[in-house]
Amino acid sequence: MALTTNQAESYSRFGGRWNLSRSLLAPSDLPRLGYPETMDEKHESPPADLAQPAIVAGQGCVLLVEDDRSVRRYLEVTLERAGYEVITASDGLEAMKLALSLPIDAVVTDAIMPHLSGQQLARFVRSNPKLAQVPIVLLTGQENKAAAASPDDLIDAFLYKPVKAEELTSCLTSLLKKNG
Repeated sequence: MALTTNQAESYSRFGGRWNLSRSLLAPSDLPRLGYPETMDEKHESPPADLAQPAIVAGQGCVLLVEDDRSVRRYLEVTLERAGYEVITASDGLEAMKLALSLPIDAVVTDAIMPHLSGQQLARFVRSNPKLAQVPIVLLTGQENKAAAASPDDLIDAFLYKPVKAEELTSCLTSLLKKNG
């Protein structure tokens, strides 16, 4: 493979200076890497190693509660790809309001969040007759279950971050079938 190098140097009128150097693959190397030379070449499907694993379609509405925006987005996309309708909340208080106003079939919540923890949210869900039977999955970054200890009737499943897509979707599918 041949690399081509582009370099640029610039001076600012304020005395600053920057250099940019980048190496690029030559266009003739693209087909050897499995990419088309031009955008006109079409592929029927992505290469096998890039294909996404098949996920059993889920049914139902999941309330996803996660304060970290990037983790929340990852989990939201994961659940949507699995066929779930997803409602998101960035903290426990927002989740409480959503749980009372919208029909939900399951809750997936982070353990540690501002305003209201995942366990406090679980207590709220269990104390509400309308929501008491809704399965709750608690996500935690803690290494052991003792750190996320909770009464058995409060949390239906514990998953540890970083959670894999298949792990989350199979857990939810199992809980919803059991509850269903």
